[in-house]
Amino acid sequence: MSSGFDYDLVIIGAGVGGHGAALHAVNYGLKTAIIEAGDMGGTCVNRGCIPSKALLAASGRVRELRNAHHLKSLGIQIGNVEFDRQAIANHANNLVSKIQGDLTNSLKRLGVDIIRGWGKLAGTQKVTITTDSGEKTITAQNIILSPGSVPFVPPGVEIDGKTVFTSDQGVKLESLPKWIAIIGSGYIGLEFSDIYTALGCEITMIEALDVLMPGFDRDIAKLAERVLITPRDIETKVGIYAKRIIPGSPVVIELADFQTKDDLEVLEVDACLVATGRIPATQNLGLDSVGVELDGRKFIPVNDGMEVLSSGEVVPHLYAIGDANGKMMLAHAASAQGIIAVENILGRDKKADYRSIPAAAFTHPEVSYVGLTETAAQELGLAEGFEIGVSKSYFKGNSKALAENDADGIAKVIYRKDTGEVLGVHIFGLHASDLIHEASAAVAQRQSVKDLAYLVHAHPTLSEVLDEAYKRAIAS
Repeated sequence: MSSGFDYDLVIIGAGVGGHGAALHAVNYGLKTAIIEAGDMGGTCVNRGCIPSKALLAASGRVRELRNAHHLKSLGIQIGNVEFDRQAIANHANNLVSKIQGDLTNSLKRLGVDIIRGWGKLAGTQKVTITTDSGEKTITAQNIILSPGSVPFVPPGVEIDGKTVFTSDQGVKLESLPKWIAIIGSGYIGLEFSDIYTALGCEITMIEALDVLMPGFDRDIAKLAERVLITPRDIETKVGIYAKRIIPGSPVVIELADFQTKDDLEVLEVDACLVATGRIPATQNLGLDSVGVELDGRKFIPVNDGMEVLSSGEVVPHLYAIGDANGKMMLAHAASAQGIIAVENILGRDKKADYRSIPAAAFTHPEVSYVGLTETAAQELGLAEGFEIGVSKSYFKGNSKALAENDADGIAKVIYRKDTGEVLGVHIFGLHASDLIHEASAAVAQRQSVKDLAYLVHAHPTLSEVLDEAYKRAIAS
């Protein structure tokens, strides 16, 4: 593709997004290099999705086996269930090593050059790599920035990595504190509350906004709170923020009212997990060398083709994907964006469709969603002049969920009343993270409930929860 360049494509950052872009690029014959200063696989593989799912799998099994009431209802009796914290932590660490190795080997096998060191732009179509042994500059026809993100630590919060820590340290499960505060009730806070309570810890969950699970659809959040929070050893404080957190034994947390900023109380706990979201790792990338300024939240501005923008204009041969552009901070979104960037490099006009990208929290049971919340759909309807419809179905009416004796859950479909187009689907219940993909495909193809209601689902399966919701939509 290129002449006079070292590479057709250089990717800075070997997380899930960079990896996906590299695989797609070599598939189409582009000579590709990927630069990584830290761990191959980035946040998802090393400090996010992968180790947390391993911990959720193990702790979920402990919760299941200790739920004597549930097992008895199935005719099963089990004696004392014990676990080994270190062995559970090892399960997560071993999985990280395996997937990190698989990811690295897949790049090597396909002929992607892996360059270890800190990569930054050194002008148009140039990248400088700094290593312990010095600095070198390479040239590329096109460059993709995929530097990822880091946990956000609010002002006044001091992290020591042991008693006060973020998810980066939390996935190592180095201890099980008797009483742990979790700051934030988003998906990271929820997943860790699931892990810790299953393994016998008490939790105080502190949410600055006035509702728990603020990013989730309200119907889903209300039911999830009833199942995931209320019956467990979790005390909640909403509309309250941690003004100051001091590590130590005990950890001292000064709480204040989020609206008035008035001091409220001081908590003393054994440990504190700060789960207040993530911010882009966009410093020291050499963006100034090509005249690019970060936006107000430190994200790299891009269009829907992942091309980097400077004052609204496309910067030639430069793309940014994943958490660093702030469009949708999910590993699979980064991977999808990597493929879109490569498609555009190849001259094929490809754009991101964020509405059809699903998301999930891997609690027990799970939460998943795709598309718009009811509130967002109503706003769109007002702006574009259409009415929305909402259809709900419940796991309590699903034969498979009843057979499992695990029937807490709901599926909610939001659609246009005029065309029937599915705008959003939200599921809370058994295997919600798997069920959502049928809805994701429907949103991607802009399908109508009028057609979806006539699809045939295997019986008895959990997928019939969605089938029922679609049928109820056309009956209403």
